[in-house]
Amino acid sequence: MTTDSSLLNSELELQQEEELYQQLLLQTMGKMQTDNPDSKVIRPLPGMCVKTLSEPSKQKVFINICQSNSVPLPPEISREELVQLLQSEDPSGYRVPMSIGEPHTEIDNNSHGCTAYDVVVNQEFFHKCQEDALFQQFIILVSLEGLENKHNLELSRDWKVLKNRKFLGSVSEQNIRTKSRPVIQELQPQENLTEKDKRPEFTLLVEPPAGDPKYLIAEIKLPGVSSSRSLLLDLGEDRLVLTARPSLFFLDVFLPFTVDQENSVAQYNSSTQILKVTVPVVSS
Repeated sequence: MTTDSSLLNSELELQQEEELYQQLLLQTMGKMQTDNPDSKVIRPLPGMCVKTLSEPSKQKVFINICQSNSVPLPPEISREELVQLLQSEDPSGYRVPMSIGEPHTEIDNNSHGCTAYDVVVNQEFFHKCQEDALFQQFIILVSLEGLENKHNLELSRDWKVLKNRKFLGSVSEQNIRTKSRPVIQELQPQENLTEKDKRPEFTLLVEPPAGDPKYLIAEIKLPGVSSSRSLLLDLGEDRLVLTARPSLFFLDVFLPFTVDQENSVAQYNSSTQILKVTVPVVSS
C-alpha cells in the first residue's frame, strides 16, 4: 500500500496548528481564571469513550467521559438506592456535578469526520462507575442528558463503550466553576398550568420587610414547566439568570443587594409550578 506524502504533511501541519491553538487556549483560559476567581482551569484525565448517534441525522457522536478531582464528588449513593432512583418517575433528584465542554471535530477509525464532546466528572465517582456496570450505565445516561440540555441535542440511547480507546482526540483544558449553583429541589407534581409568555411573572420579597435586609426571596411563576430538569439557574453577586428549556422562559434581572450565592437555596414546586429562590444578603 502506498502512502501519500502530502497527506502526512497536512497532518503534521494540523498537529502543529493544534499545539499552537492549545497554547493560545491555555493563555486565554488562564486570563479568564484571573478575571473570574469563581472558576479555574483544569486538565482532566481520560476515562472512557462512548459512541452514539445524533437524532434524527444518524451522525456519529463520541462522548469522552473524563475524570478530575477538581470536580465535586456527588452525594454518596448505594447500588440499591440507585436502582430505586432509576425506577422512580423522576430521577432528577440526584445530581452528578460535571463539566461539559464544547463540541470538537475529530476523525474516526474509518477516516470519517465526526463530533466529540468532553464531559468531566469526579475521579473517585468515575472509578466507582467503572467497577459496577449499573453505575457505568448511569453515568453515561447522565452525560447524554447533560449534553442534550446544554447543546440542544437529541442523542440515541443505543450507545457503545469503546474497549481500546479512553479518549477520542486530544485532552483539552476546561474552565470549571469553583462555586456551585444553588440546588433546585423539586416537590411532587399535582397539576399542570399553561404557558403565558417568554418572560415569566417575577416577584421579589425582602425579609425582614423593615430594617436591615437579611434575605431576598424571588418567586418565579413557570406555567407549563413540569420538571426542574429543564431549569438552569445561575446567580451572580447581584444578578439572577434563569432559563427554562426548551425555549419556554428566560429571565435576567439585577438584584438590589449583593448576595451570597454559595448559601442560596432554590426550590421548584411542580404542583404550583413556581420556583422559589432564597438568597442571603451580604450587604446593602
